[in-house]
Amino acid sequence: MNHREPVAARGDDGRVTDDIDTRDAVGVLGTLRRLSALGAAATAHGRAVAPPVHIPRPDSSWLRIREDLLDRGRTVAYATWTEWFPAVLTTPRLKALLGRDWNRYTGTNDPAVRSRFAASRLLIKYTAAAALGIGPEDIDIAYRLGGRPYLRGLDQVEVALTHTGELMAVGISRMGRIGLDAECADRRFDLDLMLGRMCTPAEVAELDALPAQHRAACVLRLWTLKEAYTKALGQGMRLAFTEFGFGLAPGGLRTPDGAAALGEEWAFATHPVLGRYLISAACHDAGLDPAGDTSVTTMLDPRLLTAMTPPGQQGPAVDI
Repeated sequence: MNHREPVAARGDDGRVTDDIDTRDAVGVLGTLRRLSALGAAATAHGRAVAPPVHIPRPDSSWLRIREDLLDRGRTVAYATWTEWFPAVLTTPRLKALLGRDWNRYTGTNDPAVRSRFAASRLLIKYTAAAALGIGPEDIDIAYRLGGRPYLRGLDQVEVALTHTGELMAVGISRMGRIGLDAECADRRFDLDLMLGRMCTPAEVAELDALPAQHRAACVLRLWTLKEAYTKALGQGMRLAFTEFGFGLAPGGLRTPDGAAALGEEWAFATHPVLGRYLISAACHDAGLDPAGDTSVTTMLDPRLLTAMTPPGQQGPAVDI
């Protein structure tokens, strides 16, 4: 362990901090910015991944979420579960909002785990509702084999969820698959072990050429990008991270020897949030029109929409 007196660091607000975790996070984020790694994206048919949007409360402005989905066909919202904790505690509609997840919520004994679970499901529902122009109670979350959430009756909409520490992030896409991964910027790991188990030969060569103090930050970025990509594919740990790679400069997927892989149907990006986390996104573009109507009347399964319309009320005109 290094016991040298640490040098003071400045956070995103410019203030000097002597907090060890903040110092480490600032160092990682600063390294990635200097290397132009953060925010670097391979565009999918010309559309890059928009920066994630901070939504600290249910009553926050959801305008950017709606605009990103309309303009780019995808959007990412993030918050801390403690920011949404008051909503979990105070909303009288919690049971209706959680829907089929209510039993899981009430059956979880650990209060912190229970609150994080509820907060993340509320973030999914409010994000999807804002994007689709309906109420959050009308969003029905179900789960695929392996636990990945999806929205029942909304086959054109893909959902991604990731969390680490206090952070939670939700991605919504109407263009194709989407995967997210988040990590603390001060995450400790064995660099040599990570290079051997996670990196392609081309990535190792690029990392070896960097100054030693920059390598860990770039490995963390590669790690989150690979996690996001395999999540988008639904492969998880079944796809070895050494079978595909990324460059340190802007660009998309690479083969293990560093050659460009695939076409323009994938977009990738890594963004810093809250001054201490990274969020990486992997988004597939199936060639759908991102400017299409994302309202519930065009994207919701007609049979489910009919079932959601209270008796005696005239619902939107749809073909069954």
